[in-house]
Amino acid sequence: MANESPFSKYKALFVSLMIFLFIILILVIYFVGSYNRFVTLNQDVSSKWSEVENQYQRQSDLIPNLVSTVSSAVRVETKFITEVTEARSRWQESSAIFDKDSAGAQMNNGITALVNAVATAENYPILQANKQYTALTDELSGTQNRISTSRTRYIESIQKYNTAIKRFPGNILAKLYGFSEKDYYKAELNALETPSLGNGQLP
Repeated sequence: MANESPFSKYKALFVSLMIFLFIILILVIYFVGSYNRFVTLNQDVSSKWSEVENQYQRQSDLIPNLVSTVSSAVRVETKFITEVTEARSRWQESSAIFDKDSAGAQMNNGITALVNAVATAENYPILQANKQYTALTDELSGTQNRISTSRTRYIESIQKYNTAIKRFPGNILAKLYGFSEKDYYKAELNALETPSLGNGQLP
């Protein structure tokens, strides 16, 4: 039997080395891809929360005009005005997501209570005929709808993120990279109701 040539040995070694490097390359691509996917999902969660916060900010910016319009028409400081103003202040002072969302939900409740407490046209014809008041309630209604939509998208993005870091082998890589599960927050559903004119009386 002829001796194996040095060339054949080097060729076999070269092939083995290339296979090894190819496997390493595949693993590197997989690990980098997994990391980038976790980063993308994490950033998506942050982006979706920013949308929620932007809508809360829009709502917060509308409150002073609403309060001013109602106060000018009824010429009395009502508990509804006080509550919605205090809720706005709490939202502005909050920083953590759960606290921010809870305070935002309280803003929603305050606005809804205030708008629903406005009397019928027979009792407050000036306010009911006020174009600025009507425009404000319409804008607040749209804003609260956008808040609800944005919060739904935020929760969905958390679900995608949490699913990705719980599935095998993603759960192992997530721990390796330092990605942890995110908590869901829950706000009262009635906090996101669209405001509508009611028949209540302003005390």
